[in-house]
Amino acid sequence: MKLDFAYEDEKQEFKTSLSQLDNGIDSLVSMLNKHRSGTIYFGVDNSGEIVGLKGQIGEETIKKISTRVSETVKPTIIPEISFQEYDKKTIIKVMASGNNRPYSSNGNYLIRVGSENKKIDPDLLAELFFSSQTSSIENLESLNQNPTFNQLKQMFISRGMTINEEKFNSNMHFLINGKFNYLANLLADENDISIKVVRFEGKDKLKMFSRNEYGYKCLLIAMKQANDYIESINETRVDIESGLERKETHLFDSHSFEEAWTNACLHNRWIRNVPPAIYIFEDRMEIISTGGLPFDYSKDDFYKGVSNPINPGLQRIMVQLGIVEQTGHGNPTIVAKYGVKAFDIEDNYITVTIPFAFIPSMNQNSSNKLLPHHNKVLNVIKLHPTYSVNEISKEIGLGTSRISVIIKELREMNIIERVGGNKGGYWKIKN
Repeated sequence: MKLDFAYEDEKQEFKTSLSQLDNGIDSLVSMLNKHRSGTIYFGVDNSGEIVGLKGQIGEETIKKISTRVSETVKPTIIPEISFQEYDKKTIIKVMASGNNRPYSSNGNYLIRVGSENKKIDPDLLAELFFSSQTSSIENLESLNQNPTFNQLKQMFISRGMTINEEKFNSNMHFLINGKFNYLANLLADENDISIKVVRFEGKDKLKMFSRNEYGYKCLLIAMKQANDYIESINETRVDIESGLERKETHLFDSHSFEEAWTNACLHNRWIRNVPPAIYIFEDRMEIISTGGLPFDYSKDDFYKGVSNPINPGLQRIMVQLGIVEQTGHGNPTIVAKYGVKAFDIEDNYITVTIPFAFIPSMNQNSSNKLLPHHNKVLNVIKLHPTYSVNEISKEIGLGTSRISVIIKELREMNIIERVGGNKGGYWKIKN
């Protein structure tokens, strides 16, 4: 006779006899470290066939198992041990759960991978320790102990929310033992966090075309600035098909990018001090965040959008500001548009690749090659050198964000320069 659940997986394992007790405890610890719970059945073979335990089984057996678990597992756990009868055959079920990760068995730290137990390397062990806390960035003290939060407060005010100055830091969970934590550092008006958006010529990183840097300010502001830049380059190609039907094709799906970028910033392993980045190539865009999946989170969970925030304190604030929702629809949105192949999930990073529908005009084979949109802006500047970005935008019919990008490109190509300030200044075309 077999158990109804006749297979071993990440949450349960079978042992034929109690002589395998220590090995079973190792498996229990590996499950606790991965899923915070696990179950071992003694008296069942690998195929799920019930073989039963031989010899006298009684209360002393339970005491022996409980004592051995107490001796070998740290921090201490209290297992649930019970007898089960199947066709006059006795098996023992040992089940445990706990949140005090990481757990060790005889000093060994193990993690469950499929139906096997693997040793945890030191770097992952540190992250596992942090994951047992409310949030690693909330429990890590910041080097900056004199932050201000005017930018963040203004974001709350703009949503019609009232700021309690006296309790603001505690309400935001910015303090640990009376000192500012790393979450506070991320959202401070000034910090050491820089987000980079880099454009390359061609399909590799051999030649960089431009590099934009957003940061040293409240993370949420820097996020939006990077997002706005990417949206400004989302061109639309217009094709006139047979019958004079107009067909518009966007360079990429804006919603998918927004979800990928927001997730990259929200779930980044900020304790490694490596911010997410955006790389733009001729045929695609890559959004990269540091850190892989949580220990108790599978790829299927990830693709389905099962909620498991790495930085719950940051998520809480982003939900309050309407930047994210708790529905977990972000990854499913990307999967529906581009498939699971859009994700490259490794132990130390996650990359989301968004392919372009066509080769964008922003791509340059040479930094001195002018494209049609460059010439349009140059023609307006020749006739109206004092025009503002807004006036150039109205003259050409492109958005102000796009005009700003084109002007930045022309300046980087050393074709134009600004003489004077925004008020009273003018554009000069260099010889």
